[in-house]
Amino acid sequence: MTINLPHSKTVIIVVGPTAVGKTALSLQLAQHFKTAIISADSRQCFKEMSIGTAKPSQEELAQATHYFVNSHSVHDEVNAGVYEQYALNACDEIFVNNNVAIMVGGTGLYVKAFCEGIDIMPIIPAEIRASIIEQYQANGLEWLQHELQTKDPLFWETAEQQNPQRLMRALEVFETTGKSINDYRSNIAVERPFNIVKIGLEMPRELLIKNINLRVDAMMQSGLLDEVKSLQAVQHLNALQTVGYKELFAYIQGDCDLATAINQIKINTRQYAKRQMTWFKKDTEIYWLTNNKNVGVDVQTLLAEMGLA
Repeated sequence: MTINLPHSKTVIIVVGPTAVGKTALSLQLAQHFKTAIISADSRQCFKEMSIGTAKPSQEELAQATHYFVNSHSVHDEVNAGVYEQYALNACDEIFVNNNVAIMVGGTGLYVKAFCEGIDIMPIIPAEIRASIIEQYQANGLEWLQHELQTKDPLFWETAEQQNPQRLMRALEVFETTGKSINDYRSNIAVERPFNIVKIGLEMPRELLIKNINLRVDAMMQSGLLDEVKSLQAVQHLNALQTVGYKELFAYIQGDCDLATAINQIKINTRQYAKRQMTWFKKDTEIYWLTNNKNVGVDVQTLLAEMGLA
């Protein structure tokens, strides 16, 4: 596979499910090109959330300049539109001294916003957002699904119906404007003044599940429970509606025992990884690498195969 590169600057994007090895490959690429990394993870940007977001270690962060890691607070409004502008600004900075930038992450909507642009969405009043989160926490996913089915059937037809974050976002827009979130989507991709090359990492399901389970156990040993306890006062914020945090909040509140909460984190993480793969597999521009043995990627060979060496 040889890639056409009409522009002088290039962004190489590494995507794939959680726990597949994206961080390691991004660091290899950054060191090869002597360049910086832009995270495309919607939670690693929050400085208060480290263990549960599988943020790169201090040693890894020291190997290359990282953008969108520890860049925001959980109190900040961060969404795909904010990310698009942040990442484009980061590229401008990187391209001053380098022809290549590396992007890495599993938040498909953020990658899409960066590559294609995103439509301007209405500003959601804080009280509407808080009310929807509160009702979702009290009544569960079925309530959320019923609300969207009834109020925004146009969106519901093509929605990720098991993804509460997407559903809550659509309900926020409807409650704020009385219109479907689809009314704000033009589906017209912008043209970026740089090349975009996408590399996807995948591995056999049983190996990925093993990685996920080991990662969750390692997070607990590293102090995830204490991190979650430190965020109890802000657990209502959108940033904290996150796998690894919401399950432990349930334990702290006495809704389940610790073993059940940890097992639920593993289950929910596997489901999240499946949703990530469903999203990325729709993108025909991704060059897929299959890691069958949980080993590192030979970057030199990879770049040569893609015509990027």
